[in-house]
Amino acid sequence: MIRENLDIVERNIQAACDKAGRDRSEVTLVAVSKTKPVSDLMEAYDAGIRVFGENKVQELVDKMEKMPGDIHWHMIGHLQRNKVKYIVGKVELIHSVDNTELAEEINRRAEKAGVVQDILIEVNIADEETKFGIAKEEVKDFYVNISKLPYVNVRGVMCIAPYVVEPEQNRHYFADLRKIFVDITNNIVDNSRVDIMSMGMTGDYQVAVEEGATLIRVGTGVFGARNYNTT
Repeated sequence: MIRENLDIVERNIQAACDKAGRDRSEVTLVAVSKTKPVSDLMEAYDAGIRVFGENKVQELVDKMEKMPGDIHWHMIGHLQRNKVKYIVGKVELIHSVDNTELAEEINRRAEKAGVVQDILIEVNIADEETKFGIAKEEVKDFYVNISKLPYVNVRGVMCIAPYVVEPEQNRHYFADLRKIFVDITNNIVDNSRVDIMSMGMTGDYQVAVEEGATLIRVGTGVFGARNYNTT
């Protein structure tokens, strides 16, 4: 089933790229594997997936120990400062940085580990009270401030768009994130590499690709519905 799901997702990504005049290589699929057993992850791995996203630190670390070493792990969920030490230097990208204290803790832990940690700024793109993220109007200043941290590399921005029935309803949010991304790239600090827009999930990733997403986070579309009672 997972291989068949991936075939569908791949065709959808290609169609969205074709519609937007983009090259397929510009879009990376992050298979969101939260709550899923290692056997499911291995099925996706055997089908060619090498980028996996997890929401919880402990689950990520446990799976990392059991999976092949060539996987690129992304931390996509809300990250507490006291959990930073477990993943810095081990994950390729932290998607969910939304406050200065968290960025500073990542910087401290990265210095200890002798690495520079790639991160994204999480933007509360729809100003939802129930979601984390930096307010849209504060992103540029936040970027300038945390980009001064020597062991943190801000690679771009991330958002979780609202749950909607029709994907088109989220297009303007993705367009807004693209504007923020462009604004940041026009204010790049030193030699920073800013090249990532992480947006779009199972219900709306095609629209996100059309609006410029470079990372899409697809869970249910790859692995099927989750059973949270098993965790």
